[in-house]
Amino acid sequence: MKVKYLLTMILAVTIFAVTAKNIKTANDLVGTWKYTVSNVPPEYETGIMTFEQKDDKTTGYLGQQERMEMKELTIDQGKVTFKLDFQGGLLTFTMTQDGDKLTGTIVSQDGEFPITATKEPAK
Repeated sequence: MKVKYLLTMILAVTIFAVTAKNIKTANDLVGTWKYTVSNVPPEYETGIMTFEQKDDKTTGYLGQQERMEMKELTIDQGKVTFKLDFQGGLLTFTMTQDGDKLTGTIVSQDGEFPITATKEPAK
């Protein structure tokens, strides 16, 4: 009986550990990410996005010198979404995080554009 109980506990702890490892949190996102967008003019192809944690809230910005704040930023189980006011239009970003990579799309009035990003090593 004790062996069965012990095996059940080991199984439960193993399942919890594997599940916890696969859950993405906002803290996994915090840092600087270098992104690339396809099918856009060269001046918009690459850039930096930054995610910060302040007072239990994650905020984000696009750009380095002229930082544009991400609006309606949502992080839920590895899915990252936000909106950005850009040159009189609205861009909607939808990305999925897999470790140090983000992949997804940007939707604008001009169409849909693929985006990928890689997290920069912490300094």
